[in-house]
Amino acid sequence: MTNFGRIGLRPEFVEGVTGFVEYAKTLEPFQRSGMIKCPCNKCQCLNYEKPDIVELHLYRNGFKREYTVWTSHGEIDNSFDVFQHYVLGESSSAVNSNAQNYRMHDMVQDAFGVHFDFESGNQGEEAPNAEFDPKLEIPDNFYKAKRLVSKLGLSSMRIHCCENGCMLYYKDDIDLESCKFCGKSHYKQTPSRKKVPIKVMHYLPLIPRLKRLYASNRSAPHMRWHHENRRPPGVMCHPSDGEAWKHFDRTYPQFAAEPRNIRLGLCSDGFTPHSVSAIPYSCWPVFVTPYNLPPEMCMTSPYIFLNCVIPGPRNPKVLIDVYLQPLIDELKQLWVQGVETFYVSLKQNFNLRTALMWTINDFPAYGMLSGWMTAGKLACPCCMENTKSFTLKHGRKNSWFDCHRQFLSMDHEFRSMKNAFRKNTVEQGCPPPILTGEQVWERVQQFPKVTEEQPYKFDGYGVAHNWTKQSIFWELPYWKDNLLRHNLDVMHIEKNYFDNLFNTVIDVNGKTKDNVKARMDLPEYCRRKELWLQEKQNNKFFKPKASYSFTLDQKRKICEWVEQLKMPDGHASNLGKRVDMEHGKLHGMKSHD
Repeated sequence: MTNFGRIGLRPEFVEGVTGFVEYAKTLEPFQRSGMIKCPCNKCQCLNYEKPDIVELHLYRNGFKREYTVWTSHGEIDNSFDVFQHYVLGESSSAVNSNAQNYRMHDMVQDAFGVHFDFESGNQGEEAPNAEFDPKLEIPDNFYKAKRLVSKLGLSSMRIHCCENGCMLYYKDDIDLESCKFCGKSHYKQTPSRKKVPIKVMHYLPLIPRLKRLYASNRSAPHMRWHHENRRPPGVMCHPSDGEAWKHFDRTYPQFAAEPRNIRLGLCSDGFTPHSVSAIPYSCWPVFVTPYNLPPEMCMTSPYIFLNCVIPGPRNPKVLIDVYLQPLIDELKQLWVQGVETFYVSLKQNFNLRTALMWTINDFPAYGMLSGWMTAGKLACPCCMENTKSFTLKHGRKNSWFDCHRQFLSMDHEFRSMKNAFRKNTVEQGCPPPILTGEQVWERVQQFPKVTEEQPYKFDGYGVAHNWTKQSIFWELPYWKDNLLRHNLDVMHIEKNYFDNLFNTVIDVNGKTKDNVKARMDLPEYCRRKELWLQEKQNNKFFKPKASYSFTLDQKRKICEWVEQLKMPDGHASNLGKRVDMEHGKLHGMKSHD
């Protein structure tokens, strides 16, 4: 009946459209307002139109895809019926007892339709407004609205925190009047008797949302995709094709034997919710996403779950583990015990277990979550104490120049070059050893957790190691068996790399890495005499122009090309607005550009 790819209108399609319009006229919305929801592929059941307009739209655009059950026109999806009974139990039979409750029931249906309808983009299904139904009852206040949606299972928790982020008033500590580490008060001093916490974290439980993935026909059949669509060796289009996933399957075959068990990834990053001119304030959302889904659904907006929002105003740094305690408790429960979950495809219950495979963050957040601080000479979490980094004499910054040659094959020609890289240096060393999870655990188990005592600098920090804590992720029984425990988000790295490289070849004043201090350090490390500072009269120095830097005319030609560059929709912002033709440079570039 959708009639996609048609040439002309088939008689059966015209007959089907006519039947649909006649059926829609019998529904309450048409009798109330004279208009019906248009289910064409363009309107997507978001707009109300007159019957003749709806009929014309369907002839032109066809029905929206997969609209086989007319949930927006009175029909009820079987998967919703089953899930409604699963969530509401026997009380669901009373929902249809009168007209007022039926409208509430219909509102719940619409909400679930929007939640699983990933084709509708950023627009939500809109209920009829007052001009269509003047008697439609909207909740008068926030409390009534919360009661109305409470049975959807979209619960959240408000967990009180220490003002300095030392601890959560959680579980056994919920009744404490002050922080057990720093002594700060739990509550604000107010004239009323009501206790108002100084700091609150909003936490959204993970387990109900994982269970809902198996409660809808929209997502439940796809949760086995990772098991049923494996690629041949050497081909990777999904995390399940990677060695880390396969290694976990070999280590825990009982977990891998149930394809419905969920693999998760976690990411977190800070952002400023207020304007730049306001008082500095940053908060840190924590997201969790399931990897069972196919590539076109995996890591899309409906399946990236906000787990908690770590309150500001400052970066939590190593104390981020304090705020992750509720999530770790849920993850331990999901691994050790599992939770009984209803699987709508087979209409049966099963025991759902879950494993956190890795985290994905930028470089600073990598250090916060892993416990290995990504700053100083030992910043590299792979090389660790085997790094060959050094501090520039004049630039006073740590440099990893020429550390890459040790990763080349032993017969590579670059290894024997004395002057192409660091002068008078031939690389004969091997790359640093890759530690297993067991070896890393042997190192970190001696360090305390920040949830048990306040953090401090351990002996040998910055010289023999860069550990700041025992990460809370080591509480997960399987964490030491993960091959890739922490991953880097290359988006930010690519942006920083591009900025440094582009600003250097364009020679942007104040942003280029080819500055005077770099030229002063050059004679000590590199045999590039043409770039050394040249002494002139009166003890002044001249900085020769590098062969890789552009002239002003060349810069303007590059900027002109960027200004005229056309990108696909959503690929990048309007790059023409980032061009400064007068000075021949780019400005305001974002990571997504």
